Amino acid sequence: MNKEQLLDRINSKSVVIGVVGLGYVGLPLAVEKAKAGYKVIGFDIQQSRVDMVNDGENYIGDVVDADLEEIVKKDMITATTDYKKMEEVDAVAICVPTPLDQYHQPNTKYVESSTKDIAKYLHEGMLIVLESTTYPGTTEEIVKPILEETGMKCGNDFFLAFSPERVDPGNKVYNTKNTPKVVGGVTPQCTEVAAALYNNVLDNDVHTVSSPAIAEMEKILENTFRNINIALVNEMAILAEKMGIDIWEVIDAAKTKPYGFMAFYPGPGLGGHCIPVDPFYLTWKAREHNYHTRLIELAGEINNSMPDFVIDRLMKVLNRYKKPLNGSKILLLGVAYKKDIDDLRESPSLKLIELLEQENADLIYNDPYIPQFKHKGKEYKSKELTDELLEEVDAVLIATDHSEYNAKNIVEKSEIIFDTRNLTKGIDSDKVYKL
Repeated sequence: MNKEQLLDRINSKSVVIGVVGLGYVGLPLAVEKAKAGYKVIGFDIQQSRVDMVNDGENYIGDVVDADLEEIVKKDMITATTDYKKMEEVDAVAICVPTPLDQYHQPNTKYVESSTKDIAKYLHEGMLIVLESTTYPGTTEEIVKPILEETGMKCGNDFFLAFSPERVDPGNKVYNTKNTPKVVGGVTPQCTEVAAALYNNVLDNDVHTVSSPAIAEMEKILENTFRNINIALVNEMAILAEKMGIDIWEVIDAAKTKPYGFMAFYPGPGLGGHCIPVDPFYLTWKAREHNYHTRLIELAGEINNSMPDFVIDRLMKVLNRYKKPLNGSKILLLGVAYKKDIDDLRESPSLKLIELLEQENADLIYNDPYIPQFKHKGKEYKSKELTDELLEEVDAVLIATDHSEYNAKNIVEKSEIIFDTRNLTKGIDSDKVYKL
């Protein structure tokens, strides 16, 4: 199958699409492709995920339950752990994790293993798109050589591109379907066929770039921009507290300017798979070019230090009431890394929990989205948020500003509130302390 034949099949929606990795990126993408009229096969190493997809049971917040049920009933999507099914696939998106190792270096083993599995069943005219966030060069330095070991040539026998995922869990406005997409192929032909597929699936623009490296760097720039600006506002919050200035009011005032300013907000640290992780792909890659990314690494240091700053502030607040943190009953509100989602990845609350336990605090947590979890071998269970619980604890530490939390009632019933998310905005009380 040549380029023109593949384009015809993409436009007629007769291609079979594979999605490798059915997590926060892969499942929403697979669902949208199936809703657009393509037959989709999802691949995942977790049998539990495969079984849930095949039963029409949703486990990702950004997927509508009814959408998954409908496309399963229509036999538009199936899931499997068997890569032999890749023989049936004409186009495949790789959406696997790209974590950092303990030395903050990229771990590409999931990308490599997925590519090797695809290579076993690579056939003429196949399109492969890497969506996993990674450092510039991954597509051409890792994925392409593995696929070309089959003897096929990229741009002639198969097509390869990078298109960074843009997923913002819990976003009520933008999702996989309506977020603009960036696509960069190894050759112009690769870009053309990849862009054609996304144009047939998505409701927004597909922006093409000249190479996978441009698309890879673009994604890193997006998240590094956020990382650095969050670090800036975190540092401003630390200074504002020392000066007795309300940083939240400062930000509200600054964002009245209609140009030249974008509001970012301080918090107890960074969470999620992207912002705390992605900039370090670039700092690692920069070493190959004998360059030290000072600003990026400094931003990481500031953001990573925020949980320590929060616990130090909490200690000082408790001292005002002649209470030591050691032995105090602390209610942590929210363990998800952002409001109204069930995602724990890289959540700063996990670091807060570690620090509180190191200080021998009596820790209790509540999160309506995460009833229980395990961290470093220890199991934690959410306590029901009652007036009695608020009244009995020594302090409430607000780490996630879930919409379900009634700030007015929390302030009314609690003795001390340390609010790191401005949940208590507009409530005037001597019991409330803010970041």
